[in-house]
Amino acid sequence: MALKIRLARAGSKKRPYYHVVVADVRSPRDGRFIEQIGSWNPMLPKDGERVKVDEDRVKHWLDNGALPTDRVARFLSEAGIVARDARSNPTKALPGKKAQERVAAAKKAEEDAAAKKAAEEAAAAEAAAAPAEEEAAS
Repeated sequence: MALKIRLARAGSKKRPYYHVVVADVRSPRDGRFIEQIGSWNPMLPKDGERVKVDEDRVKHWLDNGALPTDRVARFLSEAGIVARDARSNPTKALPGKKAQERVAAAKKAEEDAAAKKAAEEAAAAEAAAAPAEEEAAS
């Protein structure tokens, strides 16, 4: 049986409260679980007692093959129970595909307008230089 240490939501609407539970991966989020080993109250201030975990039971379940989810692993690393690797997602801040296409289209239109303006200025400069050459030739 594959086990996860994960969060099960409790609390009312817009007032979340989570239990840290050990559950089979096939069980629903708020469904059947094997054991409750802690809690997380995100409504409390960050410097308060937001996360409470029974370290002995966590170590027991980790030794028996339970894997923590990302959020629970973050809590356990803050408590000093599990070492968590730093995550890196360099593409997270990039805009989506459609936004990149819009930026490219706007840049192309801007370049076209600049090229057209430069061509008009060059034509105007040639037109201004042509009469001056005719006067110098006469």
